[in-house]
Amino acid sequence: MSLKEIHPDGWAPALGYANGMLAEDGTLHVGGQIGWNAQKEFEAKDFIGQMEQTLRNILAVVEAAGGQATDIARLTWFVKDKQEYLAHQREVGQAYRRVLGKHFPAMSMLVIKDLIEDEALIEIEATAYISK
Repeated sequence: MSLKEIHPDGWAPALGYANGMLAEDGTLHVGGQIGWNAQKEFEAKDFIGQMEQTLRNILAVVEAAGGQATDIARLTWFVKDKQEYLAHQREVGQAYRRVLGKHFPAMSMLVIKDLIEDEALIEIEATAYISK
């Protein structure tokens, strides 16, 4: 099976990783996305702002592969601060719906000690199925 690298137009180069890998059967693996913009700059310093940007980044990879939000089958969330996440449940839901609507795929969340990018507060990876 061959794989095609997916990289949204206008994004800074991914160095040492792929933003997405699309298999022949339509399975799209979206690498862990964080809350920076297409030029790898953090505009938001808060959890909700970074979470919304992270979801926008995932959607951009899915759309670059020819899909849409409803093609996302799984999200795995990695958060650095459990209490911050729990304290902002309403805002989390609002930001989520602004980006992905009322589509709720299978999800897991892990609380982790740290992320590679010091400014990152959250990282989310995804799996989508892009029908042909």
